[in-house]
Amino acid sequence: MLRHRAVISRLRQACRLQSVPSRLCIRACSTNDSLQPQCPSLAFSGDNSSPRGWRVMGTLLGLGAVLAYHDHRCRAAEKSPHIYTREEVRSHSSPETRIWVTLGCEVFDVTEFVDLHPGGASKLMLAAGGPLEPFWALYAVHDQPHVREILAQYKVGELSPEDKAPSTLQTSDPYADDPIRHPALKVNSQRPFNAEPPPELLTENYITPNPIFFTRNHLPVPNLDPETYRLHVVGPPGCQSLFLSLDDLYQFPKHEITVTLQCAGNRRSEMTWFKEVKGLAWNTGAISTACWAGARLCDVLAKAGHQLCETEAHVCFEGLDSDPTGTAYGASIPLARAMDPEAEVLLAYEMNGQPLPRDHGFPVRVVVPGVVGARHVKWVGKVSVEPEESYSHWQRRDYKGFSPSVDWDTVDFDSAPSIQELPVQSAITEPKDGETVQSGEVTIKGYAWSGGGRAVVRVDVSLDGGLTWQVAELDGEEQRPRKAWAWRLWHLQAPVPAGKKELNIVCKAVDDSYNVQPDTVAPIWNLRGVLSNAWHRVHVRVTP
Repeated sequence: MLRHRAVISRLRQACRLQSVPSRLCIRACSTNDSLQPQCPSLAFSGDNSSPRGWRVMGTLLGLGAVLAYHDHRCRAAEKSPHIYTREEVRSHSSPETRIWVTLGCEVFDVTEFVDLHPGGASKLMLAAGGPLEPFWALYAVHDQPHVREILAQYKVGELSPEDKAPSTLQTSDPYADDPIRHPALKVNSQRPFNAEPPPELLTENYITPNPIFFTRNHLPVPNLDPETYRLHVVGPPGCQSLFLSLDDLYQFPKHEITVTLQCAGNRRSEMTWFKEVKGLAWNTGAISTACWAGARLCDVLAKAGHQLCETEAHVCFEGLDSDPTGTAYGASIPLARAMDPEAEVLLAYEMNGQPLPRDHGFPVRVVVPGVVGARHVKWVGKVSVEPEESYSHWQRRDYKGFSPSVDWDTVDFDSAPSIQELPVQSAITEPKDGETVQSGEVTIKGYAWSGGGRAVVRVDVSLDGGLTWQVAELDGEEQRPRKAWAWRLWHLQAPVPAGKKELNIVCKAVDDSYNVQPDTVAPIWNLRGVLSNAWHRVHVRVTP
């Protein structure tokens, strides 16, 4: 009897351990519900318990055999992954042969995903028939769990273990030679490097110190030799191109201007709080101001033989930063702006009285006052005048605004113009959100700026979420009409209303065209999270 009970105990354990996965296995292998296992009662009573118990045990043993049989069927039904060589993968590099890629030892057929790729079909096609690693090393944002989950849906097999990776994969880290950055910067991505100064440092000075100037990189930072650097300026038909060294650029009249640069994605994080967007989660620090010096672009273009024309034309810039395929960062601005001396577009070689830091375009970058940062091409290597704007991905397939109703299934990038001038903007840098302030009086600081040279004429501040307003005092340099290229810092000292335990501080700026910031994100939300300029809000607690 003791032996009998020991057998029953082990069967009970087997039933508990195997019933759930076995049921799942049976459902996966068979549509016959009659095969679902049912654990019979193991209760024994009275003198008849022994024969009845043996009958139950027999039933359980039979059930165990059924479970074992179906487990075997399921294991047999599981197909071993198809094994492919790299040569076979390489043969799948077009829609006609289907588009395969590899990641590690896995093989994926991404034919159906190519047109859905957020970065554009052409970018994914660069990896067709080969490994994703070189591109994921360049764009590290891909190496995330949700991206791997999407990719897993397209797995078709694995690489042969005997087929070793080609030596081309044993390349050095493309970001290994990036410069050292200031530790105060708040990093949004390491590869490529993108970072912003903390708000408490951002408005400490009217001119942003070089080490904490916000950094926006799209690719690895090139390490260029100033002695061999040449700027290729393509001449018009019938004229020769120029190949200008740094010394050649120094021969043009040196022009100095103070200009604020702002990324199109500044304050994107606030749009994300409202509804998910794609892009780096910039806070209020993707904006900075510097004194730039260099040759005016209009002087260099005139030297190459260019002049204004009646038909539409664009000046295209190509950077010397590039991905493993040689694709460089590029952008363009209208020729009319480039040729206008009053627009003060620079080929800059100095920043705050020093040679450009590597992160900011050494040895030469473009500075386009009043225009979105994406057009200020760094490490510029080529300038040309074309009948159409740049065909760069960052000009044609990024940095554009859309209606809140547009999503990634309906977006048509050709239907929207490229961002050039930015809308009016302001933000609070002191106090910080969530901070505790003393009762009595509160000091509020921030910045305000508007694109296109439009001057900021007023900043309104509210302590109660926008019910009542006070006018802040504008600091910094006076702004020139139609040439207000730099921000205005501002501050307000205001009494804290008696009895208040928290403040909902809000700011909004007005420019000289009487453009004003919208009160909420909802009407300006867009799938890329650009042009985020709703009232900036900071919530603080008040201590007695």
